[in-house]
Amino acid sequence: MATPQQKLHLETDESEEARALLQARVALFWKVMFFITLLSAMFGALGAIVEPRGPELLVSLASTAQTGLFWWICSRGERSFRFSRAMEIGGLLLNLSAGALVGRFVVVEFIAKHSFVTAEGALMTDAYVTILHVAGYGLWLAVRAALVPSAPRFTIIVTALCGVPLVGSCAVVVASGSGGGFAWHLHDSEMYPWLPATGAMVWVFTVVTCTVISWVIYGLRAEIRHARRLGQYVLEQKIGEGGMGEVYRAHHAMMRRPTALKLIRGDTAGSSSLARFEREVQLTARLTHPNTITIFDYGRTNDGIFYYAMELLDGATLQRIVEVDGAQPPARVVRILVSACGALKEAHAIGLIHRDIKPANLMLCRHGGENDVVKLLDFGLVKQLEAGSGEKVTGTNTITGTPQYMPPESILDPDSADARADLYALGAVAYFLLTGTHVFGGSSVVEVCGKHIHEKPEPFVDRGVTVSPELEAIVFACLEKKREDRPESAAVLRDRLEKCGSAPWTSAEADAWWREHRAAVEVERASLADPHATTLTVLDR
Repeated sequence: MATPQQKLHLETDESEEARALLQARVALFWKVMFFITLLSAMFGALGAIVEPRGPELLVSLASTAQTGLFWWICSRGERSFRFSRAMEIGGLLLNLSAGALVGRFVVVEFIAKHSFVTAEGALMTDAYVTILHVAGYGLWLAVRAALVPSAPRFTIIVTALCGVPLVGSCAVVVASGSGGGFAWHLHDSEMYPWLPATGAMVWVFTVVTCTVISWVIYGLRAEIRHARRLGQYVLEQKIGEGGMGEVYRAHHAMMRRPTALKLIRGDTAGSSSLARFEREVQLTARLTHPNTITIFDYGRTNDGIFYYAMELLDGATLQRIVEVDGAQPPARVVRILVSACGALKEAHAIGLIHRDIKPANLMLCRHGGENDVVKLLDFGLVKQLEAGSGEKVTGTNTITGTPQYMPPESILDPDSADARADLYALGAVAYFLLTGTHVFGGSSVVEVCGKHIHEKPEPFVDRGVTVSPELEAIVFACLEKKREDRPESAAVLRDRLEKCGSAPWTSAEADAWWREHRAAVEVERASLADPHATTLTVLDR
């Protein structure tokens, strides 16, 4: 069962998630009550065909209308905590008060219509019907305890309060006997005091039952809520899964800041995976460029889950962009490449190479009110050039990266790769964006890697794409087999891109593209981790 601290947090939780849950459950409660009262009203209407009914039928119809109205109101728009609680408690008191009076009226009417009923018989009839009536409305409160999220102490207050009109009617409105009607007075007969006392006893049992139901369900919900927490973060929805773990949409428990949480379980991952995971967050946290994803926090739970929190991005990967819209305009590609060069320039300047540049690791986001802001993701395979510890995070006979974007040196001798490996991969990304196809295809990883080593890329014209000679020269310079023939650095590449004479991709064009394609992008929103990419491939050499 949940600890007192977990329950206290849940009880004081006024997050958007808790507000929405309360509103949905109150609406569900009134929906259930609507169909119950509707069924009762239908039986009453059928009975009225045989024998004309009095005010109790009208009250029953009014009760049905009230529950239906409350259901409709609670299902519309966004309602505050106070509004939902008011609809819950106010509706219950209104319905139960009317029901208490109708119950008393039915008893009195029955006695009045049957002159053979004696005074003692009237009391017994009154008692049985009243207790049955109190128990029936007790079921209402039990349903409420099961459906509506509520702390046990709050359930005690609500259930006890709702019992006042039901139990009170036993004492105040008393059947007067044969041929009588309502007798509006407190009972003074020696035979009668046990009726309100019995009603009170039945309602005490109702309060206890509802409290136990609320306590069990409330505790289970607190446990579930606690199980979905990692440190100060509450998990909301899984948005990605890849070789390095899972990614969840989450929020900080105190600051309410939307966050993407990446995690990996220590008991299911090898030591090399954990080493890569820890290095990813430690190295990425050193980067501050606006086109690099921001790391907020890092931690490990008591049950062995490693996690780190990063900014939650609103957008799509380049992989998804091409899936939705095909080959991209050269102006947009140049803007993307310039931004990516800025992120790589900072990383390379402090001795880090990414080693897994690919469309799935570059996102176009809406950030700071601007569309098409580039974010470089996933430094899980990053290499620290100046590291002297000799520690390896990949095994022998392995290559690291995604085959379609790997330079020859990363295939032949992974440990020799330097910053220019990222420039090769960025050139392959540019080729993919401009043509909608990979530089090299193949039926196996070995075939693709062989083409990177031995074959030249097809010119853009052979792919049916028109690109300026300057831009084509830059892309093919990045795809040179020998690293010394590529641009010297990300800074040099960025300067060449800015001077290639391509028309600028404007903010207006970016806004127009997202207005047209956002719905298609969000049909299957790309995740922060690409579950289909091969990031660690074993080759026999």
